[in-house]
Amino acid sequence: MEKKKFYYIETFGCQMNVHDSEKIAGMLIDLGYCETAQKERADIIVFNTCCIRETAELKIMAKIGDLKALKKKNKELIIVVCGCMTQQQGMADLLKKRFPFVNLVIGTHNLDLLEEYVKSYTGSKFKSIVLEKEQEITENTKIYRTNHKNAFVNIMYGCNNFCTYCIVPYVRGRERSRKVEDIVREVEELAKENKYSQITLLGQNVNSYGLDFKDNKTNFVYLLDKLCKIKGDFKISFMSSHPKDFSNELIDFIASHEKMSRAIHLPVQSGSDEVLKRMNRRYTSSHYKSLVDEIYKKIKGVSLTTDIIVGFPGESEKDFNDTCDLLRYCKFSSIFGFVYSKRNGTPAATFSDQVPYKVKKERITKLFDLQHEIQRIELSSLIGKTLECTIERDEKGRFIAKTFNNKSIKLNGENYTIGDKKSVLVKEINKNELIGEIA
Repeated sequence: MEKKKFYYIETFGCQMNVHDSEKIAGMLIDLGYCETAQKERADIIVFNTCCIRETAELKIMAKIGDLKALKKKNKELIIVVCGCMTQQQGMADLLKKRFPFVNLVIGTHNLDLLEEYVKSYTGSKFKSIVLEKEQEITENTKIYRTNHKNAFVNIMYGCNNFCTYCIVPYVRGRERSRKVEDIVREVEELAKENKYSQITLLGQNVNSYGLDFKDNKTNFVYLLDKLCKIKGDFKISFMSSHPKDFSNELIDFIASHEKMSRAIHLPVQSGSDEVLKRMNRRYTSSHYKSLVDEIYKKIKGVSLTTDIIVGFPGESEKDFNDTCDLLRYCKFSSIFGFVYSKRNGTPAATFSDQVPYKVKKERITKLFDLQHEIQRIELSSLIGKTLECTIERDEKGRFIAKTFNNKSIKLNGENYTIGDKKSVLVKEINKNELIGEIA
């Protein structure tokens, strides 16, 4: 009887990386591997990396180093490092020098070659397959979906925006859109499975979907219209959006289609026009606020979230206060706040007026304190209300009820079925967490 083979995948970074790991898992399962949560048990270990912040890269380097002992015990262990970090110039050489026990380093442009490498593996030493130029999009990739009731679907790859703090265009390449018919086919198949309550469309900037086709017809709203016509009980969400490309046409479409999620993530990064200019974001705070006004006016019950970077080079106290004022104006349901971290290879890393770490930490604390106040006011207004929800589990494995606009309500007890639709009465708030019971 043939011995079972196991794979272990550790994913760092964004939803795009999570979905790439689902594709990697699909390849390995097709080759006869089974998933394990224990590195020590694995026959192949894959680190799918992120390099958006230097701290993430340092953490990954330390984890790769820890694998040396496992490789010493098991000479047949295959160690693979892939993802955004590996696509950086010179990174493959650095990994070879520091970690010669790694078997394969593979870039973001040619991840599909991983399956062929593993299939033909003969105990080879360090190998690098990192292509400098983005390739044609590979379709019909096997996917092992791990995100429970939420299915990720790539609609495009790469980014053309070149924000001065961001490494993504350099490691993910230029924007390439998948064909409408390929995306529709994938979503139709997911709908037939009837086990996903949400389908999340992924791209670095989904609002620029289809612009590379240059046919004056195919854009993001055109795609959404096709997807909303697919039969099935699911909501469509998307991330990420760029405010400079978020159109009134898109707002009107979301407002008029029940299949569209009422949760919108719209990264603003800063409330200061001066900082936005230095970030190369190509919109102003007033433009962003006008977008928010239109969203709140037209989309009933919408939940709006955002990303904010604190302590960007040159950020003054006034700039930071402008960001706080924007928070008060927009009343976000939640924010993802980050302290600016230098990213080598980006223009902002060379800016001379870096903000001291102590100042950045003080500002991020003030930002979160302010957001908690704003959030608490919004959540308090829901106490005593009955909301229509879908039963899910959170990252800690607890049962929660998810509203149509992506708010989570903690449920006591264990007698629930994932995916069930329930009316939930909001009873109280505990540290900005909604707590409720089935009505």
